[in-house]
Amino acid sequence: MRILPTPIGGLHQIEGEAHRDARGFFLRTWCREAFLAAGIDFFPVQTSLSANIRRHTLRGMHYQVSPARERKLVRCLHGRILDVVVDLRDGSPTRLRHWAVNLCSDAGNALFIPEGCAHGFMTLTDGALVEYMMDAPHAPEHARGLRWDDPALGLSWPARPVVISLRDRSWPGHV
Repeated sequence: MRILPTPIGGLHQIEGEAHRDARGFFLRTWCREAFLAAGIDFFPVQTSLSANIRRHTLRGMHYQVSPARERKLVRCLHGRILDVVVDLRDGSPTRLRHWAVNLCSDAGNALFIPEGCAHGFMTLTDGALVEYMMDAPHAPEHARGLRWDDPALGLSWPARPVVISLRDRSWPGHV
C-alpha cells in the first residue's frame, strides 16, 4: 500500500498492491499502521456502500459541517468512477480548488479525503460499487452539498449526468 499526497493538503491517493495468482488477487484496503506512518491518524467507525446501476450516475458534491465533520476513505469495489474533491476549508491555500482521480476496482486504488472537503463522483461503468469508510457516523442534519455544475468551481465531468438525485441537482453554488 502506497499513500501519496495530492496538490490539496490532507488529500491522499492510496495505491493498492494486489497479490495475484490463479485464484485471483488479495489486496489490503486499509492498514492503520501504514496510515500512521504517513502521518494520518484515521480510525474508521462506519462503512457504507453506494451501488450505482447506470453509467454516468452522479453523486455529490457532499460534505458534513461541525460538529459532524468527517474524513473518509473512498474506494471503487466494482467498475470505475471519476472521484472529485473540492477544498472548502477556510484559510486553506487551495480553498475552492479541486482534484479528481479515476478509482477502479482493477487498480485497487482509493482516495483519503480530509474533513472540510466536498466529495462526489460520476460512474464510468454500469454497476459501479463504491465503499466509504468514515471516521465519524453520518449525521444527516449536518449534511451539506454544492452544485456539481457550479461554474465557479470549474469541475470537469466526463459527461452530463444520466442519473442524479433531486437533492444533488438542488444544492446551492459554492460557499
